[in-house]
Parts: sequence; structure tokens; C-alpha cells
Amino acid sequence: MENFAVIDTETNWNDEVMSIGIVIADGSTKEKIASKYYIITPEYRVGGMFSHELRSSENEARITDRKQALGELKQWMDSYQVRKLFAYNATFDKKHLPEYASYQWYDIMRLAAYQQYNKAIPASADCCKTGRLKRGYGVEDILKMLSRNNRYRETHNAVTDAEDELKIMKLLGYGISEYAAALI
Repeated sequence: MENFAVIDTETNWNDEVMSIGIVIADGSTKEKIASKYYIITPEYRVGGMFSHELRSSENEARITDRKQALGELKQWMDSYQVRKLFAYNATFDKKHLPEYASYQWYDIMRLAAYQQYNKAIPASADCCKTGRLKRGYGVEDILKMLSRNNRYRETHNAVTDAEDELKIMKLLGYGISEYAAALI
């Protein structure tokens, strides 16, 4: 089974990418193989909603400009033969990373937020006719639901968010091929 990557970005007040986190995982086990975390300069200096979460002692970031970061990350992903990128609300990340248009992008939310795919969503939940939750379908809410841990709090650091999104994929229990419905 091929490797895949889960990617997350955080943007600044100008809607520019200020950090990127990527986790590479094994396609059959969905276990983390490796991760990278970049803070983009000078964009991070503008500040943003989650600027206070940019650094973490256990996930030290490489600080560099966008071109350098995206080039290094592409080489790194290519070394693991990654062709598929997964993200929660992937249209947001894909829009902000046009340099990665050649990858296949999949939206984790297209399975996680829908009653027909996520068996942890209660039958009594307020859903649209499509089966998607009307509210409460962010990463934090879905991870609480799937893990049955109401104390969980999301960090909003790009690399830890990517790790959380990988956990969602693992807890949903679907194989990579079953994400065909989530291709964007």
C-alpha cells in the first residue's frame, strides 16, 4: 500500500499561509511514518488567529520563506512516493497551496462530517438532507466524537492539527481507496 500525507496550513490576517504541517502515513495502517513543520517568513510576522500556537517544544519548526519550504516539502514527500494529500476541509488548503496542484487532494471532512460515513454521529444529530452535520463538524468536535473524549482540545498548530486529522482517518476506519468520494 502506498504512503499518503495529511497536510494542514494556518493563515495570517492577510489570508497568507504562515505555517504548514505535514504527516506522512502508511496507506494500510494509517500509522505516522514522519512529520515536518514549517513556519513561513515573513508571513508569520503579520500575525493571525492562531499565532500563539505556532511553536511547540515537541514539534520544532523550520522557519524559512514559502518557496524554500514548499520545495523542501515536495522533495521530502517525493522521497516517500506520496501522491495523495489529505486535509480536513481540503479545498481551503488546496486553494492556499497551488504549487501542489499536481497531487491528488482528498477532503477528510467529506467522510467525517457525514452520518452515512461516520457511525459516531448520533441518529438524533441535526443533519442536512445530504447527511452532513449542520454544525459541530470541525476537527475538534469530530475527534471528540470519534474518540469519546470530551476533554480533548485542539492545538491549532499546523503539524499537530495534521496529526489530529490522521487520527480522525484512523478512527473512521476506512481504507484509502474508500476516500474516492472525497477527491476534490
